[in-house]
Amino acid sequence: MINEKYRNLTSILQEMKSVVVAFSGGVDSTFLLKAAVDTLGADQVLAVTADSETYPSSELEEAKELAGRIGVNHHVIETSELAIPGYTDNNKNRCYFCKSSLFEHLIPVMEEKGFQNVIYGVIADDLNEYRPGIQAAKERGVRGPLQEANLFKQEIRELSRKFDLPTWDKPSFACLSSRIAYGEKITQEKLTKVEKAEAYLKSLNIRQVRVRTHQEIARIEVEPNDMRIVLENHEDITRELQSLGYQYITLDLIGYKSGSMNKVLS
Repeated sequence: MINEKYRNLTSILQEMKSVVVAFSGGVDSTFLLKAAVDTLGADQVLAVTADSETYPSSELEEAKELAGRIGVNHHVIETSELAIPGYTDNNKNRCYFCKSSLFEHLIPVMEEKGFQNVIYGVIADDLNEYRPGIQAAKERGVRGPLQEANLFKQEIRELSRKFDLPTWDKPSFACLSSRIAYGEKITQEKLTKVEKAEAYLKSLNIRQVRVRTHQEIARIEVEPNDMRIVLENHEDITRELQSLGYQYITLDLIGYKSGSMNKVLS
């Protein structure tokens, strides 16, 4: 089944002829980039990464390394989500504004460089979650070949491992704004605070972590097996996160869950 899905993916890419890939360096976009290069050839593929306030510098450096490993031309463009009207209000359509802006930057690159399509790493799992960015893609003719081939996250990880991509077991990542509770204004200060807090927790050998921000409360999400690390280091963690500006430090006993902030949405 998984091999049949991959063949379907290559057929979709072949029909596109040439592509600009919205490339974050995450599990999905890295696999999509690799599949595009293997299918179309490096000359028919361009990876573009948007460097913005919500994208950690560590992720940007990793994206550069991955593009070099895959052997594809890689452009980094500067964008600013905080400058998008309505974005910092942080309502439930925040991701729509973000993706709209991203695609509005990528489409001119596609046209200028002579490519025929813009593609991004939406996957089959995303159809069962709240993803307003999908609508932004549809409105602009941006396609998601992984989703079109009905590939799910676990299958993408398996294929990534088969193709020797180091991202096959990389923890899931989402923009830093996804850590801030809906309705709470997004600021550069809060984004920096989240980035530093998560970097500290990762330094304790915690694999997957989110520091969800509810005003002065830091709600730490980790996988159940890593809760022990948080508890064993609770004094140091408290001290570090309070130094960043959080007043209350909590551990979510449910554990890490992608998109957990969406629970409050009807």
